[in-house]
Amino acid sequence: MGSINFPGEEERVLQHWNDIHAFHRQLELSKDNPPYVFYDGPPFATGTPHYGHLLASTIKDIIPRYWSMRGRYVERRFGWDTHGVPIEQIIDKQLQGELGVRGKAAVDKIGIAEYNRRCREVVLTYANEWRKVIGRVGRWIDFDRDYKTMDPSFMETCWWVFGQLYRKGLVYHGARVLPYSTALNTPLSKSEASEEYKDVQDPAITVNFPLLPLAEQPEGVRQSVQKALDAAQGKSVYFVAWTTTPWTLPSNVALCAHPDYEYLLVLDKESDNVYIMLEAGLKVLYKDPKKAKDKFQTLPLKLKGSELAGIRYKPLFDYFYTQFKDAGFKVLLDTYVKQDEGVGIVHQSPAFGEDDYQISWREGVITAERQPPNPLNAGGEYTSEVPAFEGQHVKAADKNIMKHLEGLNRLVRKSQITHRYPHCPRSKTPLIQRAVPSWFIKVEQSVPDLLANLEKTHWVPSMVKTGRFHQWLAAAKDWNVSRNRYWGTPLPLWVSDDMKEIVCVSSVAELKKLSGFAGEIKDLHRDSVDQITIPSQQGKGTLKRVEEVFDCWFESGSMPYASSHYPFDYPDFDASTADSGLSRTNGPGKEFFTKYPGDFIAEGLDQTRGWFYTLSVLGTHLFNTFPYKNCVVNGIVLAEDGKKMSKSLKNFPDPMLVVDRYGADALRLYLIDSPVVRGEPLRFSEIGVKQIVSGVLLPLWNSYNFFAQQAALLKKNTGSDFTFDPDMQRTNENVMDRWILASTQSLLQYVNTEMEAYRLYTVVPRLLKMVDDTTNWYIRFNRNRLKGQAGSAAPKAATNGETGESAVDEEQIDTLHALNTLYEVLYTLVRALAPFIPFLSDNIFQRLAPHLPESVKSAQDVRSVHFTAFPTVRQELFDTAVERRVSRMQKVIELGRLCRDRRTISLKTPLKTLVVLHQDQEFLDDVRTLQGYVTEELNVRDLVLTTEEARYGVEYSVQADVKNLGMKFKKDAAKIKAALPKLSKEEIHTYLSFGSLTVEGHALTAEDLRIQRGLKQSNETANLEVAVEGEVLVLLDSFAYPELAQEGLAREVLNRVQRLRKRAGLVPTDDVRLSYSVLSPLAAANGGSDGAVTDGEKGANAEVSRLEAERLVEDMFAQQAATFTKAASKGVMNRAGGGEEDGVIAEEEAEVKELRLMLRLLKA
Repeated sequence: MGSINFPGEEERVLQHWNDIHAFHRQLELSKDNPPYVFYDGPPFATGTPHYGHLLASTIKDIIPRYWSMRGRYVERRFGWDTHGVPIEQIIDKQLQGELGVRGKAAVDKIGIAEYNRRCREVVLTYANEWRKVIGRVGRWIDFDRDYKTMDPSFMETCWWVFGQLYRKGLVYHGARVLPYSTALNTPLSKSEASEEYKDVQDPAITVNFPLLPLAEQPEGVRQSVQKALDAAQGKSVYFVAWTTTPWTLPSNVALCAHPDYEYLLVLDKESDNVYIMLEAGLKVLYKDPKKAKDKFQTLPLKLKGSELAGIRYKPLFDYFYTQFKDAGFKVLLDTYVKQDEGVGIVHQSPAFGEDDYQISWREGVITAERQPPNPLNAGGEYTSEVPAFEGQHVKAADKNIMKHLEGLNRLVRKSQITHRYPHCPRSKTPLIQRAVPSWFIKVEQSVPDLLANLEKTHWVPSMVKTGRFHQWLAAAKDWNVSRNRYWGTPLPLWVSDDMKEIVCVSSVAELKKLSGFAGEIKDLHRDSVDQITIPSQQGKGTLKRVEEVFDCWFESGSMPYASSHYPFDYPDFDASTADSGLSRTNGPGKEFFTKYPGDFIAEGLDQTRGWFYTLSVLGTHLFNTFPYKNCVVNGIVLAEDGKKMSKSLKNFPDPMLVVDRYGADALRLYLIDSPVVRGEPLRFSEIGVKQIVSGVLLPLWNSYNFFAQQAALLKKNTGSDFTFDPDMQRTNENVMDRWILASTQSLLQYVNTEMEAYRLYTVVPRLLKMVDDTTNWYIRFNRNRLKGQAGSAAPKAATNGETGESAVDEEQIDTLHALNTLYEVLYTLVRALAPFIPFLSDNIFQRLAPHLPESVKSAQDVRSVHFTAFPTVRQELFDTAVERRVSRMQKVIELGRLCRDRRTISLKTPLKTLVVLHQDQEFLDDVRTLQGYVTEELNVRDLVLTTEEARYGVEYSVQADVKNLGMKFKKDAAKIKAALPKLSKEEIHTYLSFGSLTVEGHALTAEDLRIQRGLKQSNETANLEVAVEGEVLVLLDSFAYPELAQEGLAREVLNRVQRLRKRAGLVPTDDVRLSYSVLSPLAAANGGSDGAVTDGEKGANAEVSRLEAERLVEDMFAQQAATFTKAASKGVMNRAGGGEEDGVIAEEEAEVKELRLMLRLLKA
């Protein structure tokens, strides 16, 4: 197979899936299995998918794939959020270009029907692009049976959900100060308003409010006013208030002070006015009061805030004077006033501040009959109620208002402030606070139920549940569910002109019945239902539908019900009964509750205030349960520079270009094996995707490729195809085979446990470790066994009775054991990886499938790994002892490699001794059982396993955790630290044995100390390299002894000779002579690759290399003759001259330490 083009192979697999209708085939195969319910949150189709979508799609693909392989039926339907501002913005932009107007003015010109027609036309602009991209990243989901929030069936269920809440008394109409988008002409929910904050500069001004003359003050406050006037000694007295929203001042109707604060009287020497304010507010008027004492004087009188209540002042403007002259323009009290902001008095504009509204309502300044001044149109422009600024947008009017106040000598100070200010997440324009008549769903009273239901759900990561989402629910406010828009699901409320009679409609059938409408209602948008009226049952004439539509979050929150048109399309639905659909055991609920609540949802962290919230509220209100059991929350994908990904900044690579370069598997695995799955941010790096290819996918592919090559070699040598035999493992005693098989079972057990807990971030590293164990440990250590231990050619053995055949059979069986083991590991691994990397796992599976026994192939559809079951744990293959032994061997080898790396000594250089020190004898015994692997891998002659640290001069030192000591022991920490170097070896060993130690009268534990081990530097230890991990310490003698290379070569050649004797069926007492010849290096034998070198030069170079190798081998046989006295009892001869030899028993071409030898056994 050789090299592989992963993106190209993925395209081939994708075509295969399309050819066999793989997704639908998988659904068909599992249709009789118990359901596993996954709810897919609907995205907008007004743009192309970005990395956040691809991350969410990967999570939403992995988990359903896994549970489908675990024997569940997982229906996966795509959903589209088709209503709301994103669509209307597109149309508004069109209309702005065509008509020069947008929003309500544009709708008035073209009509709602035409406006909605245009919305419907563009709503799925990018649907095909989504289908292509989502399919290319390997996600299996049904686009043909998708749901759309604009479907009449979906909208009707939204009516039903709202109707149930209305019947429960959870819906009310009121005015509330809400975040308001003047660009969109609509209020937003508080969760929407908190999505986007920007640093902005706003004016910060202080305005004066002169006290009315004593005679015009109420009787109850005249004493306080008189005290202020007396202190001012004839100078004018003013309240001052600070604001960053000058545009709200024309609507001012009151001031507010804190009842418990002490207010000063300050004489401003420049204006000769006296201001009532807090001392903390002096910095607002004078920046640095200590340096500006010549600009003001503090008068001796101090008034408590409670003494200011009811004092009346002259309003800034007279626009609303007549309406509020009796009830307003006075000081109110409330503890929301802050000392650290402004001057301690806050101006009240009830229509444009939530606190202002509540306080003014409580104090009777505003009432149901006396509504707060709200002189703005839907676009945030002043109306004729404020003629001086009529037609000006509030933000644009700030400068003109300040200029006007300056002319009236009412402006005390003006400056600018930079602060975080909420912006509309759709239009990116500043929001204002505004009192808007709206429809609300009660939430605050249900907070205890919401928190109780939250406890019944499982979240990953759990900190989102216990932290962010818990806090959001605990502080939940009533939900403003109405929007003053056009393209959305209309609120199903019909009201009388005086709003006293309200009818909530729950279905199309009910609307037709109540209205007497005889026609067919095929659509539920405003242009279809607004003209339908309902006769009043209270003699109030005709009821008309309210103008508002649903907040689109209400629609997405209704998705568990509306996506399947609950309850209308379910058995036993009774349209004549308002309660039909609410029972869990009867009617439509009998079937619905077999798959509700859903098993799993997943979205980004931002949805804690969006979809997760609305799902939870509606589920609690309807059925007192959250509509999901498990919730996986991912973090946000940022650009590599840590900023938000931005098309305009071009600070991230196009997702599909990344897929085209590296493949979807690489992108999926990169995203899943990252902090983003733990709810943390990820800085996207294309290099990271590339590293997944080289570090994971390529090794996995090479593992399969190696198996395929050895299976082909087996067929060449035996004439038989390899067929997997799962029962063969019962007779397999090879320790590495048993280890990798046991590790595979442990992996499966772990993956199942973690996937059942939805912890993807723990699963992926374990899967990747298994790939590493397979490629870098199992195959590396068993390469010769898997190759049949025959080098590049099969041995030619003379027949020597049954003994020779038996030896060959034994070797072939060992090869089959190794191949069978590698096959089982790969076969298991691709099924375990299938949910994560669906393309490569299926690619390899399709190549492995022909080697399955017929009994397996005939029992299942083997055209795709995704049709198979997730591998089950084979209990009989568990072997914790072998796993422990190999794990300890791996640790020793890794430490040995580390020692070589530190000394920059290649593994090709033979070294003499590796000492392993550990106080646990079992650890040493475990390593001893595998010492052959250790010495071979690390290329050392001797392995010493011992507990005798003193013999090798191991020294201990104690390091303090300075930070922890300081926190625990304060001033004694320094004494403790100073005493640590004086600890004896016995004291340190006591600490290591018992985990605690008393120093300077304080008990120290593992969190306080760090024990380090090493060797004392000396001439004797200069060549010893030390590596430590936990309790194990290794010493590597790094000196290069010249004779070791010969010894190592002799051992390798002897191994080949003994194997050749075994294959020839010889017994130890059979005498033979060994003949050898050194062949040209393999590269030269294959012709080389450098086109600039002539054939003659190649041949000459090859001969030089061969002669050098021959000299090395001759020296080895001469110096190490004793090594071969038994294996070649009749001597060793160099067959350099070539020619035929008599009496050949067996021969083999062998590769030994980069040398090519022809070895022959000759009759004595």
